[in-house]
Amino acid sequence: MNFVAALNEAAASNLRTLEAQIRQAIGEDPFIFEACAPLFQGGKRLRPMLFLLCANAKADCPPEKTMPLAVALELIHTASLVHDDIIDTSKKRRGVETANSKYGAQIAVLVGDYLFAKAFQLVAENDYGAEVSTVLSKLVKNLCVGEIRQDRSLFEVPTLAEYYTRINLKTAIFLSSCCRLGAIVSDMTVREVDNLTAYGSGLGLAFQIIDDLLDFFGDEKVTGKPHGGDLKSGVITLPVIRALEVSDEAAELKRIVTTGGNVDAAIKIISATDAVDYCRTRAEAHIESARVNLPLTLKTPAALALEQTADFIVDRTR
Repeated sequence: MNFVAALNEAAASNLRTLEAQIRQAIGEDPFIFEACAPLFQGGKRLRPMLFLLCANAKADCPPEKTMPLAVALELIHTASLVHDDIIDTSKKRRGVETANSKYGAQIAVLVGDYLFAKAFQLVAENDYGAEVSTVLSKLVKNLCVGEIRQDRSLFEVPTLAEYYTRINLKTAIFLSSCCRLGAIVSDMTVREVDNLTAYGSGLGLAFQIIDDLLDFFGDEKVTGKPHGGDLKSGVITLPVIRALEVSDEAAELKRIVTTGGNVDAAIKIISATDAVDYCRTRAEAHIESARVNLPLTLKTPAALALEQTADFIVDRTR
């Protein structure tokens, strides 16, 4: 079973409800629905699924208490992708035309803003309280900080520490926030909340490292994105950082990645090093860290699914 199938099986009934409520959330205006609906085709629903699994990891949490927040998390994620696509001038996302390609940047910005606003409307209307609102506000702030830092350092080779700061802001904090929110709404202890937050952080770091590998070596028909998309945009990731450390052709690779040169040539140089194994080893270490942080007090099927999710992260193909 692949990563997406395992995640969906773990929360199949919740997933059906989630999809219906997403469509309901964006359905108040015909044009907005037309612009937004394709954005939700495909995708793993990782963030709301993690939230739902954590919310039900100790005992069943009522859907009316969890589902509005699960929808809000997916809206926030999709809004961030819409804005990313504008910045990167991307033409396709998940195999379909991006909002900026179809409607232009001006409408796409507003679509992204609408999704952010709708997410916070759902949270406000369902009285989740100040703690949940604070977590979400910090999450959106960190997404913006991560994107700003990335945009200001395009075509520059980051240090390992700088790379980790970036993926923490753009990915790990999102997944850890989803896990934290699940623990909060299900009234777990402070220790359980902190442990699940740490679990989500480790999961997020591993997820992004594998994502960076797939950008170079994934099946384009499966990922829906061409090889080397990050490199073409000037975003230098862990496979390149490692190859620059060990390759005999490091000087040529650095010239390519800092000038927007031939991506195929860069991939050939990276492939001749241990970069793939190195990245997988680091991802596996983060997964182990995530797994260790799962509280022993969680014994439900949802808790077992959290363990299985960690197992599938490193082996995923999209």
